[in-house]
Amino acid sequence: MKWIPNFFLQVKDLLRKGDITDSLFENLEEILLEADTGIQTAEFLVSQLKKDASEKRLKDSWKLMDCFKSQLIKLLGETPVPVHFAEKGLSVFLMVGVNGSGKTTTLGKLAAYFKAHGKKVFLGAADTFRAAAIDQLEVWAHRTGVEVIKHREGSDPGAVAYDTVKAAAARGADIAMIDTAGRLHTKTNLMEELKKIRKVMQKEIPEAPHETFLILDSTTGQNALMQSKIFKEAVDVTGIILTKLDGTAKGGVILAIRQELKIPIKFIGIGEKTDALQIFDPARFAESLLGENLKS
Repeated sequence: MKWIPNFFLQVKDLLRKGDITDSLFENLEEILLEADTGIQTAEFLVSQLKKDASEKRLKDSWKLMDCFKSQLIKLLGETPVPVHFAEKGLSVFLMVGVNGSGKTTTLGKLAAYFKAHGKKVFLGAADTFRAAAIDQLEVWAHRTGVEVIKHREGSDPGAVAYDTVKAAAARGADIAMIDTAGRLHTKTNLMEELKKIRKVMQKEIPEAPHETFLILDSTTGQNALMQSKIFKEAVDVTGIILTKLDGTAKGGVILAIRQELKIPIKFIGIGEKTDALQIFDPARFAESLLGENLKS
C-alpha cells in the first residue's frame, strides 16, 4: 500500500520528541481530531495508549509507537475482510453513495479488478437520472471489456437492476454490479428507492445483493461517517470503498468508521488509473507507521 496518511507522519514526529507527558497525549489527540477520526475514536485511542504506557511503565515517547500500531490492528483487524460471493452461481453487488462520491468510476475500477481475477462481470446502469450516467458506465464497460445492461434515461432503476441480474445469470456471469443514482443520505424517498431495488433483485436471486458497497469520498471527513450511519440503517451496508484517499492529507475517517460503525473497509481508491483501486489491508496500513527509524 503506497498511500500513507499524513497524520501518521505527524504522529511519528510527535513520538520522537522525548518523554511521555500529559502534553504529549493532548497533542496526539489533537492530531487525531484534525485527521477526522472524530472525538469518540480519538479519545478511545489516546486512553488506550495511556493505559499501555502505565502498565508497561514506559518513559520514552518513541516506545509508544508499537503500542499505537497494536491499537490500530486491534481496531481494524489483522487481515483484509474478504468480499462475500455467492456459494454458487451469480454474485450480486449493489453500489450506493451520495452524489460526487466517485461511485460510477469506482464501479468501473472494481469491474476491472474482478475481470483481472478471472471473473465474468456484468454492469447494470440503474443510475437512470443523472445526465450522462449511462454513457459514463458504458465507457467503463468498453474500457474494461465487460457487458452493461441499460434502459433509457429516466427508466425505473428497479427494472434495470432486475434485467441485469436476470441477463447475467442466464449468460453464466460470475458477478453483476448495479450502479445506482447518487442520493443525499437525508432524502428518505431516495433511500426507500434503494430498498425497492434490493427487493426487485431478490425476485430473481433471493439472497441478493451479496454485498452492498457504500462508496465514500474520504475528503468529506466526518460527513462520511454520518453518511455511513444512515446508509447502513437504510440498506444494510456490508462494506465500504473509500475513494480519493490520495487527495486528502487526513484519512482518519478509516478509524472512525471501524470504531463507531463496525463496517469493514474493503477497498480504497488512491488514484485515477484503472488499477488504483486496492484491497484495504489493515495490517499494512498500521505497518506504515513504522516506515522509518523513530529515534533518528
